[in-house]
Amino acid sequence: MKKSTLFLAIQLFFSGAAMAAPAIDMDYVNAVMSGGDTTVIFKRESIQAFRNPAANLSEEEVRRHMAGDALFERNFSDDPGRFDHGLGPVYNNTNCNACHAKDGRGALPVLPIGQEKVLLRQNEAVFLRISIEDGLKKVKSAANHWGAPVPVPGFSDQLFHLGSYGVREDLEGAGQAQVWMSFEKSSFTYPDGSTVELRKPIFTVTSPYDQYFDSVTGQMRSRLFEKDVKMGPRMGTPMIGLGLLEAIKESDIRALAARDLSAEGVHGQVNMVFDIQKSMAGDAYPVSMGRFGLKNNTPTVFHQSLGALRGDIGVTNYAFPDESIAGTPLYDKFMATRPPLEEPQASKEVADDLVFYSRTLAVPSRRNVDNPVVIRGANLFHQTSCTSCHQPSFVTGSHEIPAFANQKIYPYTDMLLHDMGPGLADGRQDFDATGNQWKTRPLWGMGQTQTINPRAGFLHDGRARTLEEAILWHGGEAEYSKTKFTQLPKDDRIALIQFIRSL
Repeated sequence: MKKSTLFLAIQLFFSGAAMAAPAIDMDYVNAVMSGGDTTVIFKRESIQAFRNPAANLSEEEVRRHMAGDALFERNFSDDPGRFDHGLGPVYNNTNCNACHAKDGRGALPVLPIGQEKVLLRQNEAVFLRISIEDGLKKVKSAANHWGAPVPVPGFSDQLFHLGSYGVREDLEGAGQAQVWMSFEKSSFTYPDGSTVELRKPIFTVTSPYDQYFDSVTGQMRSRLFEKDVKMGPRMGTPMIGLGLLEAIKESDIRALAARDLSAEGVHGQVNMVFDIQKSMAGDAYPVSMGRFGLKNNTPTVFHQSLGALRGDIGVTNYAFPDESIAGTPLYDKFMATRPPLEEPQASKEVADDLVFYSRTLAVPSRRNVDNPVVIRGANLFHQTSCTSCHQPSFVTGSHEIPAFANQKIYPYTDMLLHDMGPGLADGRQDFDATGNQWKTRPLWGMGQTQTINPRAGFLHDGRARTLEEAILWHGGEAEYSKTKFTQLPKDDRIALIQFIRSL
């Protein structure tokens, strides 16, 4: 290569100029070991497919994994006299497993017969994120918590629909508010004339603790009811392979973001987010690339796990020692007649074992890789450009758990944000993520999902009852691929879905 040509190539690389899309490694068509050496082999669908430690852990690591497993299934209590205390005072669930059934995907509640809506209660796998929006892009600083969503005053950045005894004297058992769910239905018609019914969950908030009657407008008022408040549902997602996703090299993810896929309308983006571990270490700029959460709003399994422990269940820990609603009128009134809460409520050992467990759940192997229909579907998956976002494979880098280092894995995600169109948008910003953007979900284990939880729903709010419905909801940057899918003959559409079910 001439010196000038080499210099130009280096310039282009460091300038961040868009790169042509690299060829997809088609070995995914026949790949069985989705998680590399960490994979646990399953010849058929199994209710236990997501409940195993990574296959290449040491004996001591397996012991620690099992200790974390017990904590993951623990029902926390709000009774300070019990060993498992720490729940609340407001929360969305009493244990991790309620949102991640058997370490898998959650499900929406079932509408009672003859009724059009249902109240979210305990053991529901969906909750609402909330924040106030001004529509302006934030310059990250300590003053705005490094670009984090702005909590709703008097509430938080998450709406807690359950509460400990005494939190709501007017509505026992409720948290900050009650949340009701109903469905909005529509249909999609293929070019061949066949139709599919679609549904979208609609969430309505009632009885917030701060509501009052406004005699001027004749309406009930609450800070939650103001126009600048945005709400977005979040469904519990599978726990498998998180340590492997954490081990993917940042440079590989950024290289995918730099690809030129403009012909398909695809523009993947990283999300730079607050990093609690950097903050704890005293870093002056505690910001890292997001990898976890439906909008890539957390950078590590540590941050994601302990944030959920404090947020979803209300159990404070050494990473998040303050209650989610500390300083709000509801919290202050509740605590006025009670002794101070023990802080943190989860010991460091409990917190660290939960994180280790969350990192070390194995990915199950693929099945039916020799089936001709599955093979045809695998090739169609690429021909319809699904691989532009659902990147089939990576080779992991280093990791503090050696079992995850240097593994060839097949997660089917580019780990990036994409605009998925108005049909899936929640209108809520999350660091650099806009209201239309969502992380490309990993597809590994997808074929086991509804064996593990038959009612499990797909997409960020669980709306899709089938993989076909999930595909049909794709819009925005995925419109190009969805259109290709819808134009396939029915047998080819079935083959593509059968490939996804083999994962």
